[in-house]
Amino acid sequence: MSLSNKQIGWLAAGVIALVLIADQWIKIWVKTSFYMGEDLPIFSWWHLKFIENNGMAFGMQLWNKVVLTVGRIIAVGVLAWIVVKCCSLNNVRIGFIIALALITAGAAGNIFDCVFYGVVFDNPPIPEVAQAFPKGGGYAPWFEGRVVDMMYFPLFSFVWPQWVPFFGGEEFEFFQYIFNIADASICVGVGLLLFFYSRDVSEAYAALSSKGGEEKKNREK
Repeated sequence: MSLSNKQIGWLAAGVIALVLIADQWIKIWVKTSFYMGEDLPIFSWWHLKFIENNGMAFGMQLWNKVVLTVGRIIAVGVLAWIVVKCCSLNNVRIGFIIALALITAGAAGNIFDCVFYGVVFDNPPIPEVAQAFPKGGGYAPWFEGRVVDMMYFPLFSFVWPQWVPFFGGEEFEFFQYIFNIADASICVGVGLLLFFYSRDVSEAYAALSSKGGEEKKNREK
């Protein structure tokens, strides 16, 4: 099925909107329904476990909080510009645009938590759950909110044999990281680019570079 550039643009916008809505819906639900650390098994291999983190994807802690949030906003602006420009190219593959849209949506998803959640929600003691717009104010200033994570997939675990160097006797769990829909969106988008659309990345870069050069020459004339 062939779509016009405008239709591809609307498709990208739809993917971004869908991911952002789903991501925020489940975050707000978990934030206001679970106490910190609460674990709800859906299946033995899939739990909803409420945690928060101050850093990047999968709970990593890097850099100052405000710097990280501002950096995310700048990155999303650049990604959005790339998506718009790629949608204007001819013969662009739809899957490539969807991959870019997933990465953009994922990058944008955690920004809402960082910018707004510290002001919007309180931070009650366990086992109480957070309240939105509390009378006493939120738990952090603007841009310093914590990111909500809840997707936990303990697919399997085992204890390393004693004879294994360094790890002998220790328990190993796969997959131990807890993440959210925004994190997953980034991973899926990057995976699509790496395994299916790496050639499109090179072609889009070449086309945009050539297009930018032509526009510059036209302005100089």
